[in-house]
Amino acid sequence: MLDLQNVSLELNGDEGKREVLRNINLKLENKKIYVMTGPNGGGKTSIAKVIMGIYPVSGGKIILDGMDITDKNITERARLGVGYAFQTPARFKGLKVKDILEISSDKEHPDQCQLLFDVGLCAKDYMNREINATFSGGELKRVEIASLLARNLKIAVFDEPEAGIDLWSFQKLTETFSKMNFESDTTIVIISHQERILKLADEVILVADGTISRITTQQKILAEITRQDALCGCRNDCIKGGAFGAECVG
Repeated sequence: MLDLQNVSLELNGDEGKREVLRNINLKLENKKIYVMTGPNGGGKTSIAKVIMGIYPVSGGKIILDGMDITDKNITERARLGVGYAFQTPARFKGLKVKDILEISSDKEHPDQCQLLFDVGLCAKDYMNREINATFSGGELKRVEIASLLARNLKIAVFDEPEAGIDLWSFQKLTETFSKMNFESDTTIVIISHQERILKLADEVILVADGTISRITTQQKILAEITRQDALCGCRNDCIKGGAFGAECVG
């Protein structure tokens, strides 16, 4: 279990320090899928980076399976089984895709072909490709997700994994998350606004204004979305030729 206790975060901005997160209390259980959603700038990615140790907390504690990891850095947390797929992955010049998967894996002989297939990439086309400027953002994203799948993780955090990914690969990705959940005890945290991702969730965490506003079920959040769509005439107006960006008149 991962337990965030009264976690707060301050970051330096143009006008000095600003409070990004406040009083985050969150318990994430093994073998569950959590989807974190909410308005842009609400603090979702900041929570993810706090979990990974990219941002040191300003207050509170982070407990992993009974161990206080609050002061542990990103490398130490990775060794303890915490993994994070960035919203915008880094490029590793000079390394091939197979090198990244080999380095990432904690298995002696990882099935690299299957790992790439699970994220919608053909091993024949990608295994020996160098990760350079020819890779699109979506391709980089899929390679990074495959590198996380290669590990036996306690906590796996995916920051908007659907960004830049085509429809077929997105379908493969949702199947892969379900497979990962079925075959392992990994706690999966996905930051997303996508309905297909929300449908995977055991619990949905709503984040806004640097706090957790609510934790609910996928059924309730999807019902709310459906109800809002039914009340709002904007989409129908646009389909009929209404002005783009018109205010809701529902």
